[in-house]
Amino acid sequence: MSPVLDDTLLADPGELASRDTTGVLRAAATAGAQVRSTVHAAAEAGLDSLRGHRPRALVLLRRPGVSGAVADLVTALLGPRCPVPVVLADAVPGWIGPLDVVIAHTTSDSDPELAESVAVAVRRGAEVVLSAPDTGPVAAAGAGRARLVEPRIPVPDGLGFAHVLTTMLVAVTEMELLEPSPAAGLEALADAMDAEAERCQPGHEPFVNPAKQLALRLAEHTPLLWGTDPVATAVARHGAVALGTQAGVVGHAADLVQAGTESGLCRAVDLGEAEHDVFRDPFDDPPGNEAPPPRLVLLGTGEEDPQQVSRRRLGRGWPSADLAHPIEEVPRGTRDAPLLRAAVLAARFDIAAVYLGLATNATERT
Repeated sequence: MSPVLDDTLLADPGELASRDTTGVLRAAATAGAQVRSTVHAAAEAGLDSLRGHRPRALVLLRRPGVSGAVADLVTALLGPRCPVPVVLADAVPGWIGPLDVVIAHTTSDSDPELAESVAVAVRRGAEVVLSAPDTGPVAAAGAGRARLVEPRIPVPDGLGFAHVLTTMLVAVTEMELLEPSPAAGLEALADAMDAEAERCQPGHEPFVNPAKQLALRLAEHTPLLWGTDPVATAVARHGAVALGTQAGVVGHAADLVQAGTESGLCRAVDLGEAEHDVFRDPFDDPPGNEAPPPRLVLLGTGEEDPQQVSRRRLGRGWPSADLAHPIEEVPRGTRDAPLLRAAVLAARFDIAAVYLGLATNATERT
């Protein structure tokens, strides 16, 4: 049984503020500031010394938290035309050596597996870019040889997506692996995240606030977040992590075509709309122990409408699906559009998850 949401609470900024005793809403709105501060931190860490470096392989380490989805996102942005192999791994491979570059992130200064990986990588002469606290075993494992990009804006666990993304983007841009390189030193990325935070601020009513709308749509449902392109699929995975971290909501994230092979989920989506009772009052008639009904969200970061993508790739559309395709926020033809749309959607899911957590009392309070 999922927590019941009182939807009137999302229209009351004062009540939201009173529940937000740990400042998660404020932290969720710092994505643009995280981008700018990380660009400066990366410069001070010496990432510009990677300029023009062509590694034998780029190894992106996926650790617990947001780093896995960000690694997937950067890999999708690099695409199949990336001039070097991109390896996603939980630990450095046995063949790591002086011709390779390793990028890793953690919020835990004592992650023993990552500390071991960093130690092995620097001992074997690999270039290591590390996003982590500057104290503890992980930082010490770098032994002064890892380029440490410390987060400068403290946020609760799960809300550092922008910092991790920026660290990885700066590194791959310096190595000239991402073509075309992001415009204006990632300033457009910071601006897009700032604009989304403004749209989603607590003072805006739900009907003009996309994060509140998303929270209302996902409340009392099992979110099915299906990406219609590789970048969107990575954002879907981040969305599922955000919902679990901030709101205690279990979601399913997958590539659209993979999800289309899961016949049970597809039937549940098709039946969910037909069996929806618009007259049920969740307070007078609370659900039993049955699983919350699914809510399908199709995510897209490309130029094509997600429903059109589904009809082309699966031969069918999804009439009841919500669409997360920020084409108005990032118009067609905009430079770096997939990256900017991914950033907008990631920020939206972070803020929506925080709203949902506050409105259902799932957010930790002190």
